[in-house]
Amino acid sequence: MKIHIQRGTLIDPAAGTEEQHDVYIEAGKIAAIGAPPAGYQADRTLDARGLMVAPGLVDLSARLREPGYEHKATLDSEMSAALAGGVTALVCPPDTDPVLDEAGLVEMLKYRAGKLARAHVHPLGALTVGLQGQVITEMVSLTEAGCIGFTQADAPIADTQVLLRALQYASTYGYAVWLRPQDAWLSKGGVAASGALASRLGLSGVPASAETIALHTLFELTRVTGARVHVQHLSSAAGVALVRAAKAEGLPLTCDVTANHLHLIDMDIGYFDAQFRLDPPLRQQRDREAIRAGLADGTIDAICSQHTPVDDDEKLLPFAEATPGATGLELFLSLTVKWAQEVRVPLAKALAHVTSAPAAVMQREAGRIAVGASADLCVFDPHAHWRVEPSVLKSQGHNTPFLGYELPAVVRATLVAGRVGYERGFERA
Repeated sequence: MKIHIQRGTLIDPAAGTEEQHDVYIEAGKIAAIGAPPAGYQADRTLDARGLMVAPGLVDLSARLREPGYEHKATLDSEMSAALAGGVTALVCPPDTDPVLDEAGLVEMLKYRAGKLARAHVHPLGALTVGLQGQVITEMVSLTEAGCIGFTQADAPIADTQVLLRALQYASTYGYAVWLRPQDAWLSKGGVAASGALASRLGLSGVPASAETIALHTLFELTRVTGARVHVQHLSSAAGVALVRAAKAEGLPLTCDVTANHLHLIDMDIGYFDAQFRLDPPLRQQRDREAIRAGLADGTIDAICSQHTPVDDDEKLLPFAEATPGATGLELFLSLTVKWAQEVRVPLAKALAHVTSAPAAVMQREAGRIAVGASADLCVFDPHAHWRVEPSVLKSQGHNTPFLGYELPAVVRATLVAGRVGYERGFERA
């Protein structure tokens, strides 16, 4: 299908440009920018006056809950949520049931996602069998099945020798290892960040040292093995400082933070509000400011939604017993724009953290607008606002700490490989 997006402001974070241009799409790719190709006649025209035309968002952490947790969400519901949020590519962790530790399971997930023909799904394979931290998986076969890297999700490896062997294996084949830094023992049983608030509420704490000790171990093993490592979900000021120093040293590292940790702190928990039960837990204001500074100076490469649908029953429990997690795909763009507005970061630079930068982490061609590139695009109104209510969310998980918030940036259309997968407010033309 030939689609003409006219009069929109084209914003390309990879190039740092923001200019008004028409975009011409044909055969799933961007055929031309500015002037139409010879003989071009559009099957459909989208009038994007007053709107931004950006690359589709790339999310480095989104749980789709299939297989095994369909009572929380399905591929169908979460793919719809992704497109409603302007997300055209996402990475899903392997902590499903069964765990993605065999090639057949990965192939099945890729097949089901492909049949839906919505956002591009890039699975991470389990680093160890069953995420048990004992036996390394067959990384070669998992990669051939479609995995872009390997992770333990939220299950830390207690045995450092197993982690060393896994990094050696990955380094041998050039695979990336994605790890969330958390010491298995210091983080055990914790439900909130250690500090005055956790003490006052009587909640078991997770100290920042649980993150920093894990980072020290990981960096030392990276020096030994030369493995390419992506650090997931930094949450502390001390952790940001360690990553900054490791990058200055030249270690092959990238890292991300969650959109939740860009905005929220432990005080937001209030009186045991389970909507704020997240993992990693929300930390103090100084940690949030360090995360924002880390994004500004390039220490932190990307922002992710950490989309984790949780059903209502699991959030109605007392705070310490509630399941951690929140829906995030549909809030991803808005929370990024909100952060950019608050700290006065140019929109193109802010969007780089959710488009071109995460695409570079994945080592995939995505997150850019160029002739010949796949037409994965997000058309949005940066001036419009929307209210976060369960009734407007397409995700099967309606729980988020931002319920009731009025957020900036409304997605008007999402295109994946030149096909309009989501639209809102466009008349047929």
